[in-house]
Amino acid sequence: MRSKPLLVAVGLTAVLMGLVFFAGWLFGSRSGEDAAAVPAPPRASAGAQWHPDSLLEPQIDAIRRGVPVDQEGSPPPLARVENADLKRVRAYPMQPPTIPHTIDGYQVDKNSNRCMLCHARANAATFQAPPVSVTHYMDRDDQFLATISPRRYFCSQCHVVQTDAQPLVASGFQDIDSLISAQPGSE
Repeated sequence: MRSKPLLVAVGLTAVLMGLVFFAGWLFGSRSGEDAAAVPAPPRASAGAQWHPDSLLEPQIDAIRRGVPVDQEGSPPPLARVENADLKRVRAYPMQPPTIPHTIDGYQVDKNSNRCMLCHARANAATFQAPPVSVTHYMDRDDQFLATISPRRYFCSQCHVVQTDAQPLVASGFQDIDSLISAQPGSE
């Protein structure tokens, strides 16, 4: 019976834990008058903003656009697709060009790519569409392929349609041509 002291220790520990739990339950609950003495945390109002110096002030997530966390906000209206076929300037270097027309109903899957009907290098002149860049015909080892590369096959993975949505974040990007032309004596 070498394990007898171990069993006694485990039993005493269980009894002690039970007593601590019971004492916490009995003395830890507040009576109605004690609970009233503790101030309630402040509630967020519709125009409240977070202040970094105080964690007690109401906080509102910027994505919620001023709607308190305990209220349901209404979503902004969906942006409409622009179908003007006007090429936009890029918002940052190396940005994939946006699609200036609607692509609803375009089939782009492993069997067919509707975009390539007009934008394949062989058909671009016929449809007056910009041809796909030669980089889309290169594999990961920079070897040129006869057809579009599988890693560039799904166009909407990088290219998005142009909408009338206002940007959420302002951009001060200027392309190199506008910077050079803005310098004095660059003519």
